[in-house]
Amino acid sequence: MMLTTQQIKLQRDSLVEGGFAGLLEHRLVKSPRVFGSSANSDGTWPGIGNFVYLADARFMPHGETRLHSHHEIDVISVMVHGNISHEGSLEEGQNLSANDVQVQRAGGEGFSHNEVNPDDDWNRMIQIWVLPELAGQAASYKVYRLKQGESTRVYGGSENENAFPSKTHINVALLQKGEQVKLDGEYIAYLTQGSGLANGDQVTDGDMIAGENLTFTALENVQLIIILTPQKRV
Repeated sequence: MMLTTQQIKLQRDSLVEGGFAGLLEHRLVKSPRVFGSSANSDGTWPGIGNFVYLADARFMPHGETRLHSHHEIDVISVMVHGNISHEGSLEEGQNLSANDVQVQRAGGEGFSHNEVNPDDDWNRMIQIWVLPELAGQAASYKVYRLKQGESTRVYGGSENENAFPSKTHINVALLQKGEQVKLDGEYIAYLTQGSGLANGDQVTDGDMIAGENLTFTALENVQLIIILTPQKRV
């Protein structure tokens, strides 16, 4: 996928659903930098900036990822609905619910974690990976509670703006009907609830779009994830 000024779209359900352990998932972004030269032969996208992976996961009732480790990767988990009980070497015992965002930096220190669905119902969580710009950092952890009517920066920016500075920015917007968000730069956006107009084109839950300079207007309540590489200001 080559990004141009023309907006392009990928629909989640056009891809094969896979999974592991106690969850099923669609992988929409797999960067060849991490997954090899044939990573996108299945129709997935390669990402932008240091954004290298996105999976839309559904945890089975009481399903879990099982304990596993990461090194030199930043892991962003966006809860769409349901709950997660977080286990591992960072903030053991943290509980996440719909519209919570968990950010974990592995760095050179690394971390181990297991994400568990504590409920009798299926849940849904989006997992995103971003490569850090500096190697050898300490492991770190943060949770964001999203607010209605706002677009929240959960990753990226300068050290003064965010606990996880990066030239690759991630915003998550919770919007009600008629509310709008505008961002400048090359972007990939993924709609995880509701429907809206992205630069005038209608999109719905499970649509991923890419292009430059986004104006998004909600047609109903939405949760929208935006990965952005901002343009330099002249």
